[in-house]
Amino acid sequence: MISQLVSKKGFTLVEIMIVAGVLGLLVAISFPVLLRARVGANESTAKSSLRTISTGCESFRMTQNPPTYPANLVALSAATPPYIDAVLAGGTKQGYTFTYTLVNANQFTCTAAPVTANVTGVNTFFVDETGVVRFNNAAGNPIE
Repeated sequence: MISQLVSKKGFTLVEIMIVAGVLGLLVAISFPVLLRARVGANESTAKSSLRTISTGCESFRMTQNPPTYPANLVALSAATPPYIDAVLAGGTKQGYTFTYTLVNANQFTCTAAPVTANVTGVNTFFVDETGVVRFNNAAGNPIE
């Protein structure tokens, strides 16, 4: 009788554990990088949204007689055509909360603060009627 060798196909437990370990290491290395990229994207969107609000406020003011800034963000989205989108007028967009304040007919302020500090964003941003976007770093120091 001739014995036949039976060949089994598949991976051994050791091989599977090595692959799982390598994948775990790659995830552990890339996770902080991906989180930082998300925070950076949220902060870029917040600055861009503040510029949009500032431009919308100036355009709104030019159409008023006498010239005045809008009372709130909803007034910017309720115009036809709207100066800002409805999501931004709601006050929260991509990890940031926007707080608009009409100081008087010739002044306004708008602040963008992270919804969850150090998770959705690190810095708080600010714009007023000058149109210059400013921010505070994590230590609370103002930077232009």
